[in-house]
Amino acid sequence: MTSKRDDRRKAAVEKQIDENLRRAFEQDATEQIPDRFLALLDQLREQK
Repeated sequence: MTSKRDDRRKAAVEKQIDENLRRAFEQDATEQIPDRFLALLDQLREQK
């Protein structure tokens, strides 16, 4: 069972990861994040 505090922390970490990926790919802003990276993120989120 997770607490609300854990849920908020987990959401904050996910947000930070998403923001960092966007920054890393900012130079290619006209291109989408590759599907393989999105799939990897989904796999990582499922492992919680």
